[in-house]
Amino acid sequence: MDMDYTATQSGFTQYPKLRMRNTSKDGTDPSQLFDDTSTASGVQPAGFPGQGVGAMGYPGQTLLSDPMSNMAMAYGSSLASQGKDLVDKNLDRFLPISKLKYYFAVDTVYVGKKLGLLVFPYMHQNWEVSYQQDTPVAPRFDINAPDLYIPAMGFITYILVSGLALGTQNRFTPEILGMQASSALVWLIMEVLAVLLSLYLVTVNTDLTTIDLVAFSGYKYVGMIVGVVAGLLFGRTGYYLTLLWCCISIFIFMIRTLRLKLLSEAAAQGVLVHGARNQLRMYLTMSIAAAQPIFMYWLTYHLVG
Repeated sequence: MDMDYTATQSGFTQYPKLRMRNTSKDGTDPSQLFDDTSTASGVQPAGFPGQGVGAMGYPGQTLLSDPMSNMAMAYGSSLASQGKDLVDKNLDRFLPISKLKYYFAVDTVYVGKKLGLLVFPYMHQNWEVSYQQDTPVAPRFDINAPDLYIPAMGFITYILVSGLALGTQNRFTPEILGMQASSALVWLIMEVLAVLLSLYLVTVNTDLTTIDLVAFSGYKYVGMIVGVVAGLLFGRTGYYLTLLWCCISIFIFMIRTLRLKLLSEAAAQGVLVHGARNQLRMYLTMSIAAAQPIFMYWLTYHLVG
C-alpha cells in the first residue's frame, strides 16, 4: 500500500494512499483492453506524408485520369459494340428475334377467327396480308398474317392430349410423353430446314422468314388435336373422319397462303405461267402443303386405340 505524506506544524503526518476499486496505479481502467489513442496529438490518417484523405482521393482516380487508359477503354467499348452488332445481324439473318413480338400480337377475336379458318378455309376469299407503309400489320388486325401464338399453344396442347390418350390406354409414362414431345419437335425442325433448303436450291425470292415457316408448319397441330380428341370420344372411325377433314383443310390453307409467297404475281392470281422456274415453285408449294397431312397422321395414329 502506498503512503501519502502531508506537512503539518508538528512535522509530516503519514496517511495511507487509497486507490479506487478497479483502477490501476497509473489511473487506467483494467477492463480496457487497448489504450485510447483517438485524442493523441500529431497522429495523421493513413496516406502519404503530409496528405489527408481528401488529398489521397479514390484509388481509380489516377487510372481514369490517364489518357492511355481512357483510349483503351474507348477502344474496348467500340470492339464490344461492333461484336454485338455483328452477332445481332447474323442472328437476325436466320432467326429474327427482334420480330418475335410481332408474331405474338394477337387477341381473342383473332385466335377464334384463325382457328375457324384453319378448320374451315373453303369460304375465305381474300388471302393477301395487309400492309401499312411497307410493314405488315399485326396479326390481331389481319387474319391472314402468320402468328406464333397458335402454333406454340397447339404444340403444348398436343403434348397434353397425347398424355391423356396414352393414359386412357394404360400406356402413359413420363418417358413416353417426353419421347412424344421431342419427336414432334424434331420433325418440325426437320420440316423447316427442308423447306429452307428447297427455297435455296430453287432460288426463290420471297419475303418468307424462318419464323413464318415455323408458324405455317405449326398450324397443323390444330387439326391433330381435333383428330385425337375425336378419336377419344368416338373411336377410330371418328378419328379417321375428323383427321381426313382437317388434312384437307390444312392442305387448302397452305396452298392458298403460300402461293402468294412463292409463286410469281401472275401465277398467284391464277394465270397459267409457263417456265421451268415457275413449275418448280408450283411443285414446291404443292410439296409443302402435301407434307402437312403426312405429318398429322404420322404423329397421331398411334395415340388412338
